[in-house]
Amino acid sequence: MSNLQTNLQSEFCGIPFNTPLVLLSGCVGFGEEYTRVKGFSNKDVGAVCLKGTTLEPRLGNKPHRVYETPSGMLNAIGLQNPGSQHVVNEILPALDFTETRFIANLSGNTVEEYAEIARIFDDSPIDAMEINISCPNVKEGGMAFGNDPDMSARVVAACRAVTKKPIITKLSPNQTDIAENARRCIEAGTDGFAVINTLMGMAVDIQKRQPIIGNNQGGLSGPAIKPIALLKVHQVYQVCKEHNIPIIGQGGILTAEDALEFIIAGASAVGIGTALFYDPLVCAKINAGISEYLKQHNFNNVADLVGTLQLN
Repeated sequence: MSNLQTNLQSEFCGIPFNTPLVLLSGCVGFGEEYTRVKGFSNKDVGAVCLKGTTLEPRLGNKPHRVYETPSGMLNAIGLQNPGSQHVVNEILPALDFTETRFIANLSGNTVEEYAEIARIFDDSPIDAMEINISCPNVKEGGMAFGNDPDMSARVVAACRAVTKKPIITKLSPNQTDIAENARRCIEAGTDGFAVINTLMGMAVDIQKRQPIIGNNQGGLSGPAIKPIALLKVHQVYQVCKEHNIPIIGQGGILTAEDALEFIIAGASAVGIGTALFYDPLVCAKINAGISEYLKQHNFNNVADLVGTLQLN
């Protein structure tokens, strides 16, 4: 890492991060897709969240699965993946764990299924597990867990019982009280949060008078959701700061300024997703901007900036 970026080194759930940037699940496959892009390096990020993984192989939703919207993107991939055992046995051994940290993303249809996937990944070199209890583009499981604090807590507790690896709970914005959900998940044993998942959205083909997305609805990401994501990070941080629980803030981050807003609002790390589709080399630019800001404002590191928001 260059001298410019030494102040970006940090820690998340006890895991050392090169930088506060995290590549979000579903945007970089199983950690190898963007390594084929000239100039891209996993060393520029603190961690990579692998594609959402279920217990058994899954084909995903029918097309169309992705649609560009003003200032954002709708997606309804439907968690297409080869199954957790295949990921552990065939994919993880091919990843370079000397470059960055890798976080598994777990998605199940029942509490027991989440626990079984966590058990499988516990016996692997993965650094942490992100529990996806808030996927908006699958008809079963997913959102039912993420929008009910009781169910969210049950999933976290079940996974906590079978692994000692750090658990990061991915929270849904599509719920009444995200802070209360976070509180329940902390009590159940989560080590961190990812805030937020995508919002539910739709696009319509006016000629066919049908939804463009094959699943009818999908998850909206990108700059369009940034103001909502910032507020949710701030709200969850009010609960997390009492328990020293870190947050990955995400939702529409394109620039260093975007990332800094999330850090100031309470995020210890920031997720990069939709921005990669516009600019695969955006991470190095964001790192440079954050590093320069820290120097200009006399912050020794990212941790010193977290949660420094001063309300009016």
